[in-house]
Amino acid sequence: MDTVDLTVYGEEFTADPYPFYTRLREMGPVHRVRTADVGELWLIVGHDQARAALADTRFAKDSRALGWMSYDEELLGRHMLVSDPPEHTRLRKLVAREFTGRRVEELAPRVEEITAGLLDAMLARPDGTADLVEALAYPLPITVICELLGVPDLDREAFRAWSNEVVAPTGPEAERRAFEELAAYLHELIEDKRCAPGDDLMSALIRTTSEDGDRLSRPELSGMAFLLLIAGHETTVNLISNGVRALLTHPDQLALLRADMDLIDGAVEEMLRYDGPVETATFRFTTEPVDVAGTLIPAREPVLVALAAADRDPGRFPEADRFDIRRDTRGHVAFGHGLHFCLGAPLARLEGRVAVRALLERCPDLALDADPAKLDWLPGMLMRGVRRLPVRFTPTFPGTPTGPGTPGA
Repeated sequence: MDTVDLTVYGEEFTADPYPFYTRLREMGPVHRVRTADVGELWLIVGHDQARAALADTRFAKDSRALGWMSYDEELLGRHMLVSDPPEHTRLRKLVAREFTGRRVEELAPRVEEITAGLLDAMLARPDGTADLVEALAYPLPITVICELLGVPDLDREAFRAWSNEVVAPTGPEAERRAFEELAAYLHELIEDKRCAPGDDLMSALIRTTSEDGDRLSRPELSGMAFLLLIAGHETTVNLISNGVRALLTHPDQLALLRADMDLIDGAVEEMLRYDGPVETATFRFTTEPVDVAGTLIPAREPVLVALAAADRDPGRFPEADRFDIRRDTRGHVAFGHGLHFCLGAPLARLEGRVAVRALLERCPDLALDADPAKLDWLPGMLMRGVRRLPVRFTPTFPGTPTGPGTPGA
């Protein structure tokens, strides 16, 4: 099989990978490709094949057998994204004991409160313009996850710099430095929690013990803190910003949602499918030769599952390139599939629903304030999101009514 060189497409691929994924998928569901970050690997782009691979334990996550160790493992500790059963089963069970659906449901009033405060500040800007990432999409999930974990007085600018470098590295030296600084911060946080535990999730993870007396080790706690902090906000940042961008560039769907906010759940699912927050799942490695739709991937080979490509597969979603908030989105893989399905999906969905609904209700004339074709996208193939999303609106102030017949509506 010939290798497809994705590096030749540069920023064109970063800004809009979907036409390239379409051409690849038309040639077959799996390809050997060359990327700028890693070099040559296997890329799965078909929906059925993606779901199958995500649930197939022959596509392993633990790369130590290949002599690979990522910075997060080296500097922070083991976590669920780099482990396989039975280690993964044990870690997920311990975390799931505390990160429950009930705990997420109880966050809803606080998510609404934080969202309202952020929109108050944004809408009070006299020039009626803002960067939606800076004003809402970033501060909402980072505030929620920090409160959930009990992270005090976080230097958010420093953390944002670490997080951006972790998910979209600008170079090996900067990436390692970000991991080192983040690791030092998390080690100190865990020690503080050991000495003075609270009623937060991090303290609960330190205390939690399984029926057989098992508990998370210190390196595992550090790895879990890293995973929850990074994954616990980065996906939601992109869900909100990508989702709002999709609505603002599809005025018919925006009008449909404004007319019936009961469609919000389906709208969020379509946002996830159409332009989800994660472009490719994190690396997997074949433990043995694996046949994918007639293509044999040898053992010990790196594999990426392109979630973004799978969710635009017309074989699963008719007219897949059309944004339709009333579409049947069942089976999308924006949060993965199988044993590595995103543990934080309920929280991301909650934050997405609350943020988008409140934004549209508070901003009746919200519009993009930039050329959609010239937005600055995060580099790499892991996260799918814009660095900035300029918007404009009619300024209002806390307590000012909005809606038909009111000033600014």
